Amino acid sequence: MEQILDFINGIIWSKALIALCLGAGLWFSFRTRFMQVRGFVEMTRLTFSGQKSDAGVSSFQALSMSMAGRIGIGNIAGVATAIAFGGPGAIFWMWVMGFLGASTSYIECCLAQIYKDKDNEGRYRGGPAYYIEKGLGMKWYALAFALATLLAAGLLMPGVQANAIADGIANACQGGAICGNLDGEWMGLPQRDALKLGVGVVVAILLSMIIFGGVKRIAAFAELVVPFMAVGYILTAVFVMVMNYEFLPEMFRIIFSSAFGLDAGFGAMLGLAVEWGVRRGVYANEAGQGTGPHAAAAAEVSHPAKQGYVQAWAIYFDTMLICTSTAFLMLATGMYNVHGPDGAMLQEALPGIEAGAGFVQAGIDTALPGWGSGFVALALFFFAFTTIMAYYYMAETNLTYLTGHRTLPLATLLLRLAIVGMVIFGAYHNAKTAWALGDIGVGLMAWLNIIALFMLQKPALAALRDYETQRKAGKDPVFDPEALGIRNATFWMRKK
Repeated sequence: MEQILDFINGIIWSKALIALCLGAGLWFSFRTRFMQVRGFVEMTRLTFSGQKSDAGVSSFQALSMSMAGRIGIGNIAGVATAIAFGGPGAIFWMWVMGFLGASTSYIECCLAQIYKDKDNEGRYRGGPAYYIEKGLGMKWYALAFALATLLAAGLLMPGVQANAIADGIANACQGGAICGNLDGEWMGLPQRDALKLGVGVVVAILLSMIIFGGVKRIAAFAELVVPFMAVGYILTAVFVMVMNYEFLPEMFRIIFSSAFGLDAGFGAMLGLAVEWGVRRGVYANEAGQGTGPHAAAAAEVSHPAKQGYVQAWAIYFDTMLICTSTAFLMLATGMYNVHGPDGAMLQEALPGIEAGAGFVQAGIDTALPGWGSGFVALALFFFAFTTIMAYYYMAETNLTYLTGHRTLPLATLLLRLAIVGMVIFGAYHNAKTAWALGDIGVGLMAWLNIIALFMLQKPALAALRDYETQRKAGKDPVFDPEALGIRNATFWMRKK
């Protein structure tokens, strides 16, 4: 099975997709006149403002829901695997992907607002499937994206997050007073596998309590948990860096030198640094992947560009703060391994430790002995759990699209049971299989969404110009699609 998954990933995550992700970010940065730089103050202001209604959630809640999807295992284990297989220079290319990806995120999330609609229960729905059909008039393409997202968010991607939770808890328990060495058997299963299976069942029960409550409960939970967990993680990383301040200059040197193939130890990994930096950057911040627009469409705003700005800010927060914090935890402490292109180990500070959360746990342990495993396990739980929750919302949105906004209780129930089942499956299975399935899901969505963005960028660019013009006139911008020549923005036309 692993060989089949690796073969599929080799096709989906070819150099063409890497180039497409970087090219899209660069193109949209120029087309928006680098709005991620010019509009940084406006992004920050809008992030913490806005209103909610019976139909939609506030901008901050929509941000929290999208951040719940963005801040996940990619921010911990994903960064570790980028370093393990791309070298420290992969972090630089993650930064590049984050900076350029902010403009891509603006485009896709603004389009989600322009072409959003209401379902039969009066809730806002939107995302790539909606803007592909309404903006491009390509129903078949919209159906393809909806099916791909239903498959990816409902089945392929949740297992990665569940596996990380289970592995993190197993690592924290290993050798402890409660779990012992986990080298025996429980009920006919190896102890570690039995523990991971039990964790999967518990996570599945907790997830059920949230997703059966609907989008409002998802938004409320995300608004409460996401900011708390992110700030706590960043503060811990800052503390570890302060404790290892003498290594910071060398850390920055090795990141920049290996990013361009100039480092003596990692010079042969330039291509891999770019590949893994972009690949894990897309997985972590999701710019261009098509996941963020689902939550962005649920926001109650007076102008689509507002939520585009907010979601661009989310990319900065995710990549520049969360992913960077993880990288610094490993690089500043030297707790990481690097596999060379030929399979030889170029750096092996942690012999026998698989690339992933174990690197971060070891890094924290250098400054806080005995606390690293437990803290990272807790962070992994919150990061990954909220991401699974966001995946369900995305899958439900695309199911709603596929059913023509009709409420089909049986279909919704089957989706909920499927994602709960995949959580248990992913928690129990090995990390390599879980990551392979997740990469397939991310890649499928990225291919379909980024191509659509290139074809449908004009309405988002027109909305940006319109927003900036109204702001310069001292107004609180209000959107009028007809005045901008934008067709099929049915929600906004009814709102007038």
